[in-house]
Amino acid sequence: MVASLIPFASLLLSTLLMMVGFGLQSYVIPVRAVAEGWSTQTITWIATGYTLGFTSSCIVTPKFILAVGHVRVFVALVTLLSIAILLCSVLVDWRAWMLFRTISGFAIAGSYLIIESWLNERVTNDNRAGVFSLYVMTTMVGGIAGQYLVPLGDPKSTTLFILCAIIFSVSLLPTALTSSPLPAAPTQARFNVPKLYRRSPVAVVGAFLAGALAGAWLNLGGVFTQRIGLTTTQGATLLAALLVGSTLAQIPIGRASDRMDRRLVMVACGGVGVAASLAMIAVQGGAPILLYIVAGLVGCVLFPIYALNVAHANDLAQPDEYVEISSGMMIVYGIGTISGPLVAGPVMDRFGPSALFVVFTLYFALYGGYAAWRIMRRDAQTGMVVKTDYQAMPVQPLAAETCAAAALQGEGLPDEATEDLVADTTTPQWKS
Repeated sequence: MVASLIPFASLLLSTLLMMVGFGLQSYVIPVRAVAEGWSTQTITWIATGYTLGFTSSCIVTPKFILAVGHVRVFVALVTLLSIAILLCSVLVDWRAWMLFRTISGFAIAGSYLIIESWLNERVTNDNRAGVFSLYVMTTMVGGIAGQYLVPLGDPKSTTLFILCAIIFSVSLLPTALTSSPLPAAPTQARFNVPKLYRRSPVAVVGAFLAGALAGAWLNLGGVFTQRIGLTTTQGATLLAALLVGSTLAQIPIGRASDRMDRRLVMVACGGVGVAASLAMIAVQGGAPILLYIVAGLVGCVLFPIYALNVAHANDLAQPDEYVEISSGMMIVYGIGTISGPLVAGPVMDRFGPSALFVVFTLYFALYGGYAAWRIMRRDAQTGMVVKTDYQAMPVQPLAAETCAAAALQGEGLPDEATEDLVADTTTPQWKS
């Protein structure tokens, strides 16, 4: 197993360093924004810029890769990451930060796309699970490590912003200097969201709600920790606890969904999310250890639910529809990430930081409730022949779907590679 990971070592090292920078950036931005006295609504607009950039990159970046290749685009995007965070330290104005965060979202999504498409093309059926499990762990470790750098400096100074830019720049080196073969250049993936909804409503609605939850937390979680009076170290621990819960829960959730109707698992995840969100409201103001434990429970269902919807959508797809499904799910999730902070931000501004988890409670209830309604509407076995395997995803799952589509659309990609990326199915039909 170790030998099979050697070709991916430089790529995973770049991922680790990039995620350290991402974790630092994701926490220092809201901490600094709160220190500037900006309202939650203002911070929400900044967050919207990030999600807009992230989503648009998943559509635009493949065209750049096709034109000049993976490594050049990766270098350009990470350079943009460094520039964007440095500009945030130079010009402290929320309108400028919205633009800078749009650039940052565009760059980080494109970087994910390149790394994940590279992995997708080079793995085999024998090492796919191991490589992607290690990739998920790498993103988690890097993100947590970056968050714990914030307490080491003063967010009101430029030091942490400069450090973040340095880390992003250093992350270029392993991939830029690698001698590993480059992946085939992708073309733009097609998508048809209305068609996807007609075939699998529960996958589409679930992906949107999963995106709304993830977008709200990734952009406003740091604001929540500051508004309830946690120190930067305590806030970093709370954010880390949620990521740990997400990582640990992916395997049991995936195994359960592989053995039963995935919609039942969606209902259960919705119920756990409602209970954990209400508990988060109840323990606010209590001992920090209680916050960490409950945050871990929220994390158990916050991020894994998107992978659950992706697996459900692909269960009953024709192999030649895989690209269309992946791209459609990507767009729906991206729209959800944009809407999340736009809804949660004003509510937090009006009713206080705990209102974030009131919004979470509503979203999780809708998620589980809609899945339950679809179970009553259609039998679990209608049209089902063979399930695809559930695949764990990192915290930002959007790019994983993009790269899967890009890899399948890659110019010069042999048929055998395409077959490796699609689970063996025998003309299954759609259901919801």
